[in-house]
Amino acid sequence: MATTATRQTAEERREDVLEAAAEEFAHHGLHGASTDAIARKAGISQPYLFRLFGSKKELYRATIARCMRRTLETFQRAAEGLRGEEALHAMGTAYVEELLPDRIMLLGQRQAYAACADPDIRDEVRNGYGDLVAYVERVSGLRPADTWSFFASGMMLNVIASMGLDRSEEPWAARLMEGCKKE
Repeated sequence: MATTATRQTAEERREDVLEAAAEEFAHHGLHGASTDAIARKAGISQPYLFRLFGSKKELYRATIARCMRRTLETFQRAAEGLRGEEALHAMGTAYVEELLPDRIMLLGQRQAYAACADPDIRDEVRNGYGDLVAYVERVSGLRPADTWSFFASGMMLNVIASMGLDRSEEPWAARLMEGCKKE
């Protein structure tokens, strides 16, 4: 029996490309990633990739925007109906349980910060991060120092996860991990 292939919409194809690009950029960064490898992973031609995104940099910016949007949506879902410390706790828990285990997302975030020497990339990262900060401020209603602590803890968690310290048996790593726990 013959099977009929379902034709994807441009938006579905775009999402496939962004998924493939997120992985390639996470492992190789903006300058080391190959658009040919991204196109192959997405099952499209390289010219079609450029028709969808225009340039490698625009594709990279789209992956950053997607990552930031996913983080914001996770925070929004977690904090729905909550305020203050409760909202912060819910967002922090969601970050640790839903986003931090996603190695591609974690590596992609680090690569995005590293690529901030490029003004266009820096603007994309700043815009996305600014949206996160504004949301956290709005739902928590807490002091700027509390917002700072929330984001500082998140960055430290990224560093810990990047190095695999959460699975390390080294004594110094255990002491550092102990410091992450809040009473």
